[in-house]
Amino acid sequence: MAAKNNALNKPVNLSPALEVTSNVWKYIKANGLQDKVNKRNINPDEKLAAVTGNAQITMFELTSKVSKHLS
Repeated sequence: MAAKNNALNKPVNLSPALEVTSNVWKYIKANGLQDKVNKRNINPDEKLAAVTGNAQITMFELTSKVSKHLS
């Protein structure tokens, strides 16, 4: 059966800011930085801490911290 041609199947282009956020999440997952107990929390390593600070942050704070570094 052929897929329906609708907006949900349409390819999209990410904005640079969204692409950065996506890559930050890839980094977080690849390096096991999500808290094991509460996956909404991020435990920054030294590299991520340069952007977010050393303290544990929530996934909701992550976008705010990252966006401050984008122009």
